[in-house]
Amino acid sequence: MRYADRPSTHREVHIAAEPSRVWEVVTDVEAMAGWSPELVRVEWQDGADGPAPGARYFGHNRNPLVGEWRTLSHITEVVPERTLTWCVLDPDGRYGKASEDPADRMSTWSFALTPAPEGGSVLRQSVTVGPGRSGLNAYIDRAPDQEEAIIAYRLEELGKGMDATLAGIKETAERRP
Repeated sequence: MRYADRPSTHREVHIAAEPSRVWEVVTDVEAMAGWSPELVRVEWQDGADGPAPGARYFGHNRNPLVGEWRTLSHITEVVPERTLTWCVLDPDGRYGKASEDPADRMSTWSFALTPAPEGGSVLRQSVTVGPGRSGLNAYIDRAPDQEEAIIAYRLEELGKGMDATLAGIKETAERRP
């Protein structure tokens, strides 16, 4: 897969909790820093304190291979107890334009929540990379003949992160408040 193909991956998990409880956990964006292997801290912007269309937050990230960086996440869709979607932008303009134009998005992430036929909920997390430039492009630029391997590696790492995040959400949602 090439970067221009907008590579994506997803994971899903069955959670023994009603969608309303799962939604409560999913929308606690700050808690994601406790489950994600890369997200360290969330810093809401412009007076926002939770996900709503147009809300933005800085995500402070760390990866043992890459170091530390920050992104700007912009909430693009909130359908209570169903969908939470956000795009990730480059606030520092390191890889390209630091705008909210859809063409400049480094990635788009989402949670999709559905009631499970057997009870409980199914939560799916997905990511689509691009179309805007990101840190991944720096690696591809240095080794263009390895583009497909670089993308496969990053998607695998993102998948592992999703697995950890979904496990944290599941554990928290299944634990009664």
